[in-house]
Amino acid sequence: MSGKLVIVGLGPGSPEQITPQASAAVAAAEVFFGYGPYLDRLALRPDQRRVASDNREELSRAKAALHAAAGGAHVCVVSGGDPGVFAMAAAVCEAIEEDVESWREIDLEVVPGVTAMLAVAARAGAPLGHDFCAISLSDNLKPWAVIEQRLRAVATAGLVIALYNPISRARPWQLGSAFAILREVLPWTTPVIFGRAAGRPDEAIAVTTLADADATRADMATCVIIGSAETRLIERPGRQPLVYSPRASGATP
Repeated sequence: MSGKLVIVGLGPGSPEQITPQASAAVAAAEVFFGYGPYLDRLALRPDQRRVASDNREELSRAKAALHAAAGGAHVCVVSGGDPGVFAMAAAVCEAIEEDVESWREIDLEVVPGVTAMLAVAARAGAPLGHDFCAISLSDNLKPWAVIEQRLRAVATAGLVIALYNPISRARPWQLGSAFAILREVLPWTTPVIFGRAAGRPDEAIAVTTLADADATRADMATCVIIGSAETRLIERPGRQPLVYSPRASGATP
């Protein structure tokens, strides 16, 4: 007997940013698999069970969840933000493709959530108002040389860049290196947004320029948005400036 597996995005951290669809999926599930701090966001009932694991165990977590669903359980795999953006939806798909053939028959649903770059962008104005991309600075699953190549390519192409996984204890140097690469391509006046814990009580949003961007301001809870050459600041007396990218390329002030 096959059960069901639903992969849910809980948004960036604020309960107000969890969608009604995600809340309904959580209410209907029996067993939950996820990174411990994400599972801690849920107010589970006594009849609902949680299976927590480390944030570096995505593939084994996906396989455990699929095994439970294949056994007939109604399973929920939990992600922060959106499950399809550097998160568990890809890990589950990878497990299905590479492992047990019968897992392809499981009833699978992906429930979207508000990803970090959207929450940070909303706090800052409209930096994603024109073309943009998202890049993870983690080199756990791809070589650093590939990350460097992509940074240069997208900056040259005029895309706003949202950086996920910008820094950690194991790789404290990579965000600084990314800024150095971008300074080779972009004007040093390009706006940079450090968005930490957007929507949570410990939220911290800071706007600076590429010239003054300090990598030590970021941690793994931070999403960093770097504007394109066309991204602008609107100064506001007594308020944080608005950061926006004009909808039309080549637009003049």
